[in-house]
Amino acid sequence: MTGTGKPTARMFVLTMPGLALLAARELAAAGGVSVRGSGSDGRSDVLLIDADRAGRGGLRGLRLAEDVFAEVGRTIRADGDTARSVAGRIWRPERSARALSMWAEHRGPLRAAMSFRVVARVLTETSFLRTDLRRELTRVVARDRPRWRPADPADLEVWVAEYAPGRFVCGLRLSDERMRQHGGRPQERRGALRPTVAAAAVCLAGPPAGLLVDPCCGAGTVLAEAVAAGWRARGLDIDPAAVATARANVPAAVVGAGDVRAMGLADAAAAACVSNLPFGWQFDVPGDRREWLREALRDMARVTRPGGRVVLLVPEIPVAVVPAGLRQTERVRLRLLGRATSLWAYDRR
Repeated sequence: MTGTGKPTARMFVLTMPGLALLAARELAAAGGVSVRGSGSDGRSDVLLIDADRAGRGGLRGLRLAEDVFAEVGRTIRADGDTARSVAGRIWRPERSARALSMWAEHRGPLRAAMSFRVVARVLTETSFLRTDLRRELTRVVARDRPRWRPADPADLEVWVAEYAPGRFVCGLRLSDERMRQHGGRPQERRGALRPTVAAAAVCLAGPPAGLLVDPCCGAGTVLAEAVAAGWRARGLDIDPAAVATARANVPAAVVGAGDVRAMGLADAAAAACVSNLPFGWQFDVPGDRREWLREALRDMARVTRPGGRVVLLVPEIPVAVVPAGLRQTERVRLRLLGRATSLWAYDRR
């Protein structure tokens, strides 16, 4: 049961490493959902949730979640446990029927004969290998559902994840790649930001309050998330190819050429500046990086009105380059492409 007293279903959600807290805030705001626990399977943050029927419907609109699952079972690994014993305990036939009903709500009609595949994630392979767990769970599912056949790709995906040392959760994947990509981009660009991370950055900017500017807009992913959240969006980029791509991807935004260090916008023109700054992985900056960052922060502070927000994705921001007009309020550490970086949020004084 949730706090509403309505019947609930056990589920879990995956998000990018480091975004669990922000995703939990989004889930709480959605209504009909309670977060019961969290962890990490080494590749994603995991949120264990209870959701009533209305809450389950709202999960499809989450911007910070990468995947949503209907839970089939949980178990704890004991000393001496094998992959076979874990697989035998975690697949609960009575819960699988409920999970299949939820799958049909999200994905479409069920058939008697379905194809399936198992995805397994473990934190360590000291007791057994990930591939062993996948093989054993495939065997258990096939025994319980004799008309299903293993395949890849498949109609159904059964995931089992070790979300904390010795703790496993298993479920049917209700989402597909469209949830991760937020509908996709008409035009792709090297180094384009993952939509869930862009959504997290826009979330840190606060409720929509007018104009949001991305002065290094690239493919326009931040702009797209800003528009989806209810902001008016304006993008700038020093690269003409990026300007053309962002215009094609986000026709609702105003996009033009510009340099983040001298944007040419009026003082206090924006309620927020949000950007994924170039820091050497895919794109670099001219000259000294520290001085470039100092100049960029100075102009972002200038164009952001008092009470507004500046939110940046970049690994490090030395205190010495932050102008007096900005006060750090939050730092969210995350991993992208296996590398550590952070979302930095500043209030404009």
